[in-house]
Amino acid sequence: MQNPIKIKIRHLYFYYKTRTILENINIDIHANTITSITGPSGQGKSSFLTILNRLCHNMDGARVDGQVTIDFGNGFEDIFQKNYALPELRKRVGMVFQAPNPLPVSIYKNVTFPLKLAGKKNKDSIREKVKNALEHAFLWDEVKDRLSDDARLLSGGQQQRLCLARSLVLDPQVLLLDEPTSSLDETSVQVIEELLARLKNRCTIIMVSHYMDQVKRVADQQFILRDRQLKPG
Repeated sequence: MQNPIKIKIRHLYFYYKTRTILENINIDIHANTITSITGPSGQGKSSFLTILNRLCHNMDGARVDGQVTIDFGNGFEDIFQKNYALPELRKRVGMVFQAPNPLPVSIYKNVTFPLKLAGKKNKDSIREKVKNALEHAFLWDEVKDRLSDDARLLSGGQQQRLCLARSLVLDPQVLLLDEPTSSLDETSVQVIEELLARLKNRCTIIMVSHYMDQVKRVADQQFILRDRQLKPG
């Protein structure tokens, strides 16, 4: 039996300055699945991801029309409602970018950063959440004895898993991944793919990828973005 729908997208248009990037997108994304977005470069795949947590609003000249509704447990919510709380949305919909972007602080402080922004103060609870996030990102055993080290000293694959842990520490219901393995070696790619297969039991994953072999290995649902249209793959 198919998983319930998590995200409904209806008549979605995305404009950047005078250009139409996305045109009349109508898709459903099911809960606890991995959905891949593929297609030629420069078509707006990354822009599509930023619409789902409204990071697109940080882009000068960007505009969205249409409806995106997400079921966070109490029925579908229109995330583009005028007074929708962006901090709450971005707790629920996390994002990991193409290039690892660890903060210039310790491994531990990298993972606690979202918790501090969210106003969490209980040190015991924070420590437990950090450990859980690092475990879910397959990183705990590698860093548990050097949590005070500068995060930038980690390898590329470790940095990407650290960024995943930083998103997971808030227990997001949706996780957006923009080319999460593009800069990694083969071993790191394998670790990340295994991680994603496990993570979909906890959240709904939407992933941009150029690698068709990877899409075949991990994706439950595939869409191709071409000529402003998003079509089933």
